[in-house]
Amino acid sequence: MTGFPLPAELAARARDINAGLVAPVPARDAATVVLLREGPRGPEVYLLRRKSTMAFAAGAYVFPGGSVDPRDTDQATAWAGPSPAEWGAVFAAEERLARALVCAAVRETFEESGVLLAGADPRSVVSDTTGDGWEADRLALIDRSLALAGFLAGRGLVLRADLLKPWAHWITPEIEHRRFDTRFFAAVLPEGQRPRDVGGEADQVVWQRPAETLDLARKGEIFLMPPTFQTLTELAAYDGVREVLAAPREIVTIMPRAVEIEGEMRLVTA
Repeated sequence: MTGFPLPAELAARARDINAGLVAPVPARDAATVVLLREGPRGPEVYLLRRKSTMAFAAGAYVFPGGSVDPRDTDQATAWAGPSPAEWGAVFAAEERLARALVCAAVRETFEESGVLLAGADPRSVVSDTTGDGWEADRLALIDRSLALAGFLAGRGLVLRADLLKPWAHWITPEIEHRRFDTRFFAAVLPEGQRPRDVGGEADQVVWQRPAETLDLARKGEIFLMPPTFQTLTELAAYDGVREVLAAPREIVTIMPRAVEIEGEMRLVTA
């Protein structure tokens, strides 16, 4: 049990929380999607580098994702694939929350990359999301003047829940000032769609093999948070996207915790 050493400010906060002097902030429900494509040497993942000015995970390379919007629970959202109840069973979540998590996964992916996991019917997927009209809708979703249900209805689309694969469940450690209760999904980039750098919270986007990303992180050239590092470590074991999608997954909740080891506060996952 070695873990990650904590900076002084977080170490002090960890001691206060462990002693019961400070209460941890509640974790907000969120969804993250690992976008995959087949590269010449195996699976590649889509990563965004968060701007250095961001209050949470500044400068970190992350997958598209974000917090649940209250309107993500709207039952009017056109839906194809496993039901919210089935997703709830997978993620140990009640049905209303499960619906919101899947909707947030689709919505946030479109907001942050321009990739849309939806189609005109349960068997098709949108092949092109470029153009002024799509961009206007994306911006309206971001500023919350448009909800996912209205966006899909306006374009005659259904959400393709079957294009998402459940991958993991991470909760931000109690020592953090901003906390998220995040379900991780995996999905393949739909044929014809092109992710793009749409600005906002990120200042750089890349497609990269998991092993290459991990190597850069170990060299200190990029910053990865523990959930991203662990997810990439798992993905690096697969030779192709098909193998990733076929891999059995047991969703176990992981919340790293701060412990004192030989006088030093460290963050551990075990």
